[in-house]
Amino acid sequence: MLKFRSVKTEADSEWISISDLMSVLMMIFLFIAISYMHNVQRNQLNVKKVAVAYQELQTDLYRELWEEFKEDLPNWKAIIEKETLTIRFEEPEVLFSIGSAEITDKFQLILEDFFPRYVRIISSDKYRNNIEEIRIEGHTSSEWVGEIREMEAYFNNMSLSQNRTRSVLKYCLSLIKNSIILSWAQQYITANGLSSSHLIKNKEGIEDKEKSRRVEFRTKTNAEKKVVEIIEHMEKI
Repeated sequence: MLKFRSVKTEADSEWISISDLMSVLMMIFLFIAISYMHNVQRNQLNVKKVAVAYQELQTDLYRELWEEFKEDLPNWKAIIEKETLTIRFEEPEVLFSIGSAEITDKFQLILEDFFPRYVRIISSDKYRNNIEEIRIEGHTSSEWVGEIREMEAYFNNMSLSQNRTRSVLKYCLSLIKNSIILSWAQQYITANGLSSSHLIKNKEGIEDKEKSRRVEFRTKTNAEKKVVEIIEHMEKI
């Protein structure tokens, strides 16, 4: 009887030891799970904070650009798109002569008035570290003078739009007198000729050839880049 009790006690002791071990392991796994969830929640919160901060930044930049240029836009035949921070010059005959990459005298005067004020805002301490790129974009309609194939017209317009944006970029940079701002501008401002790849169409889906011939100054913030960096960091955890 005593021997039976002794064996039972040893078994019970072994079972208690295994039970204690399982409890410890469960606590460890629970701690790991809670830590992981905490890190995920923290990173999700960081993504949200970045998104909100850059939304506010974009709104502030739009407001400053609007306040600066709202009186001039009608005279320049230009608009500002809030969603893309794009300033669009829509009067083709004011910008260039047909088939030419040389800036008209009238557009030179507009750029002389517009660009120094524009670059002063986007290169200010408030925004300069949050700018990824300032794109000077040249757009054309889908047509080309003379009877040629559609693909030929596209590439002819591509060459023309690229030459035009380079002319605009070169002229704009010549207007910057501050060497520090000029260095910053050369790093972030690019010229992009896009031919007829981004046509403007009316409500019926038909190309508006006049409005499609345009020059745009598009400001891109680095909000998307920051969010991607946080997500990539989350995936490594």
